Amino acid sequence: MTESSDDTSTGPRGRSSGGQGLVLGRPFGVPVHLSASWLIVAALITVVYGGIAQDRLALGPGAYLLAFVFAVLLYASVLVHELAHALVARRYGLPVRRIVLYALGGVSEIEREAPTPGREFWIAFAGPALSLVLAGLGYLLWLPVDPLTVVGELLLQLWVANLLVGVFNLLPGLPLDGGRLLRAAVWRMTGRPYAGSVAAAWGGRVLALAIVALPLVPALWSGASPDPWALVWGLVLGGFIWMGSTEALGNARMRARVPGLRAGALARPAVAVAADTPLAEADRRAAGAGADAIVVVDPEGAPVSIVHRAAAEAIPRERRPWVPVSSVSRGVGREAVVPAALEGEELLEALSAHPLAEYPVVGLDGRVHGVLRSVDVNLAMRGRGAG
Repeated sequence: MTESSDDTSTGPRGRSSGGQGLVLGRPFGVPVHLSASWLIVAALITVVYGGIAQDRLALGPGAYLLAFVFAVLLYASVLVHELAHALVARRYGLPVRRIVLYALGGVSEIEREAPTPGREFWIAFAGPALSLVLAGLGYLLWLPVDPLTVVGELLLQLWVANLLVGVFNLLPGLPLDGGRLLRAAVWRMTGRPYAGSVAAAWGGRVLALAIVALPLVPALWSGASPDPWALVWGLVLGGFIWMGSTEALGNARMRARVPGLRAGALARPAVAVAADTPLAEADRRAAGAGADAIVVVDPEGAPVSIVHRAAAEAIPRERRPWVPVSSVSRGVGREAVVPAALEGEELLEALSAHPLAEYPVVGLDGRVHGVLRSVDVNLAMRGRGAG
């Protein structure tokens, strides 16, 4: 399975599937991380498929080496699938943070959403398309080879694996690639990316339930007991797809609120004081103005720092008349000053470029308008008011 996290992937798509582990390299400049969970799957493939290879080819202990090579080649196929997503995304000017290979496949972490449904379609389609091409090429190479040889066995497993990866990822539900194709189609028809995301996320939930229920169908039809392994894999795959689609639905709801984010409206009231103002005097001015924050400004009125509330509260009351606000303030660079008129995606990009807990917000005249707290932005994106 693969996913993309716009984050695109071979398997359930999630925002991130780890990020820890070994850095394998940087093909085409894209960092590739191998999660430690891959070792678990590689071991399972080696043990299970090694027994199958032994029965088919009678290689002795060499069958398990063949099985391990197959596990490596399988994830190489997943990597190629993910690189297809990543390279098409970069072709459209979207930054790719990294590719992560993990237990159930891989994920391409694309830092921004595609700006149009057409680009969304081609980024999502690139992975399954390449997997199906590789499956076709593998099949053509396998046809003239003796199937009861090491080469024949590897070619068989590789073209079948690529076929399964390609077809599975075309299923119409997030977090799979097919879900992103469905999202692009609904987005194109309605003109609303949010509508596409909701449709694709619910498609993923229906798909998850179908995968969980599928192993039970033969049992209900014939009355026989269901295959325990089929039940386990159904629960694992269905559970991951359900979680991925639920996360995608939550992300879509947050993204729908982005256009309504405005720095000036979210900023908390603040008072501006000079660096040598006693803390007691600054507190008095803030209380009189009903302000939540104190911003230290230079002689021209430009913000240079914000009083750290915890540090200020640690100063005993009797000492506050003698402690300047500059001694309990955190400096902010000019690049972290946020215009009150900034909104939507531009606001989020400005905050992401300089991650801080608090930002001074200024009006058109450059004077302090208030203080914007990251926690308030997060609450607004979740549809909750600031505390």
